[in-house]
Amino acid sequence: MDASGRNVFRMLIRVLTERMFKHLRKWFVTRFWGRSRVENVNGLTSAFLFSLETQVTIGYGFRCVTEQCATAIFLLICQSILGVIINSFMCGAILAKISRPKKRAKTITFSKNAVISKRGGKLCLLIRVANLRKSLLIGSHIYGKLLRTIVTPEGETIILDQININFVVDAGNENLFFISPLTIYHVIDHNSPFFHMAAETLSQQDFELVVFLDGTVESTSATCQVRTSYVPEEVLWGYRFAPIVSKTKEGKYRVDFHNFSKTVEVETPHCAMCLYNEKDARARMKRGYDNPNFILSEVSETDDTKM
Repeated sequence: MDASGRNVFRMLIRVLTERMFKHLRKWFVTRFWGRSRVENVNGLTSAFLFSLETQVTIGYGFRCVTEQCATAIFLLICQSILGVIINSFMCGAILAKISRPKKRAKTITFSKNAVISKRGGKLCLLIRVANLRKSLLIGSHIYGKLLRTIVTPEGETIILDQININFVVDAGNENLFFISPLTIYHVIDHNSPFFHMAAETLSQQDFELVVFLDGTVESTSATCQVRTSYVPEEVLWGYRFAPIVSKTKEGKYRVDFHNFSKTVEVETPHCAMCLYNEKDARARMKRGYDNPNFILSEVSETDDTKM
């Protein structure tokens, strides 16, 4: 077959294909969307417009399904139900994407290490936290959990036992005002699980301190929670955080985040028990008990003092 014959054959195939699709489209419209079944639907374009009006509940009132075709009524019901389901999923996905504060939680940062030093005359465990955005968190609350394995007096071993750790700032632990980085602390007293730990035995302990920060996003009113944890190797005994807030000559406050996790070594008692024993000894000395300067000496009578 020469080139002219192949061109004629291709043209014939194209004409037959176009006529076949034309008759198939005409049969489809007549079979499912005929005038006796759906009024004012004369082709695929008008059928699409009728489907769109049904999907989005526009209801122009120009096209409608008649009662003469049960198939069209069934398809109309199926499309209405499917449209409601699709709209529900789309609204839920968009609302969840907007309201979930995933990125907001990433803007709350904690210091890389926790430190133990004296604060206000008390031995404290200190952690630094900062808000990297200008928008505030409403109703912020911070608390901690100490996870460790303990053995009860009855001999029962409890793995991952949880102990509440109370963290406070100078203004309390409720409604934290994150206008600048805050240093939160836990007072190591007789009720603290860190009371019997010392600087030499801290690295030998087996625990994990988990710190939680709950708050409400100011813009969306959605709650978010930020968590971090510290193991014994990340707790530095005898250190404190370097200053981070300064004041310029113009009277403005400046925050240097280069010193956010920077620590400096300070003089610190090697255990909380020693600090409290030292305080008790000083208190007894003030009351006159166990005064080392008191010396008892005997005085003998002389002739001048005899009656």
